[in-house]
Amino acid sequence: QVQLVESGGGLVQAGGSLRLSCAASGRTFSSYAMAWFRQAPGKEREFVSTISWSGGSTYYTDSVKGRFTISRDNAKSTVYLQMNSLRPEDTAVYYCAAKAGSAAITTSSRYNYWGQGTQVTVSS
Repeated sequence: QVQLVESGGGLVQAGGSLRLSCAASGRTFSSYAMAWFRQAPGKEREFVSTISWSGGSTYYTDSVKGRFTISRDNAKSTVYLQMNSLRPEDTAVYYCAAKAGSAAITTSSRYNYWGQGTQVTVSS
């Protein structure tokens, strides 16, 4: 089992920044690929970003490329999402997810473990 706890969400004005953290406990963190997904009110959960277990591969959805950066610190069992130039359309609950294996994948159904989510609200 892997337990995931997100933090760092909040209310920010458009153009501002937030840094989300996801602390993992349980099995060896470095053997899991990690990802961030988000779900806005009335919408389906969508992929945001993913990182391989080594951190060597990262992928982003087109709408956040150049603004968001995913990273991980395996020594701290933590994955981060640095979000810059935030827009009102980034408003959502952000979820951290983990999947066994090295490959960074964008499909939510492939992820075995999920956090409870952290709310990000961007005001215009």
